Amino acid sequence: MTRLLVCGIAVMDYVHRVEAIPVGEGKHRSTAFERIGGGCAANAAVGAARLGADVTLMTRIGADAAGDELTAMLTAQAIRPAFARGGRTPLSSIMVDRTGERMIVNFPGADLPTDPPPVPEADATLADCRWPEATCAVLSAARDAGRPGVLDGEKYTPEPLAALASHVVFSAPGLRDFTGIDALPAALADAAARLPGQVAYTDGPHGVFWADGPHIEAPAVTPVDTLGAGDLWHGAFTLALGRGADLITASTFANRAAALKCTRAGGWSAYPEISELETT
Repeated sequence: MTRLLVCGIAVMDYVHRVEAIPVGEGKHRSTAFERIGGGCAANAAVGAARLGADVTLMTRIGADAAGDELTAMLTAQAIRPAFARGGRTPLSSIMVDRTGERMIVNFPGADLPTDPPPVPEADATLADCRWPEATCAVLSAARDAGRPGVLDGEKYTPEPLAALASHVVFSAPGLRDFTGIDALPAALADAAARLPGQVAYTDGPHGVFWADGPHIEAPAVTPVDTLGAGDLWHGAFTLALGRGADLITASTFANRAAALKCTRAGGWSAYPEISELETT
């Protein structure tokens, strides 16, 4: 079984289903509500585990009731814990409209630990930038071992961390923020010139664009809920690299996993299992 190390943020999500994303002040009513686990790294870890990986998650969780609940949620998903407990757990309030689009307000936690635990061995590593000390440690270890080290390039990605990764996959907003360039092709070329690894950006239904490389289109689907789909993409992509897949194969696998998730409402429970991808 492929060993995957995922490092970064885990969040308790409070999800409201609404007809339309609210604009302006006033009271707004949700049609449904659920409390679920989330966060870039936690979502990617659970998604990869459902696709057959042996996943260790290195994350910070508060020493509070929300942290106890989130810890239980993660261990129930067969995640190996490398948790640092202390402070207050990150929380997000999320509104998802009838088309599947969402708005997120995040509290990143407070007084969380800074020192990471020892880095376990892995066939591939995925990290976000929400715990810089740990991200630096795990990407450096992957580089030194000659294994894939993927960085999830959200907004506010520090260039020194991105330079440690073998692959940096930005979101479109993350790429614009990193380069200060609005036109995505020019932004991608700029990022690729500055970083030593392979660089790409994902653009939802348009798929993934690699610098000096292929554009891998996403399957056409009717979206129901995009929540967590991008995080699942990163987990599936890193898992495929850890299994020895090439760039196009890994990107195609990740595109299919994320697209299938978008056809379903919900969080981790809506993530596909490997058997579903093998039969579609």
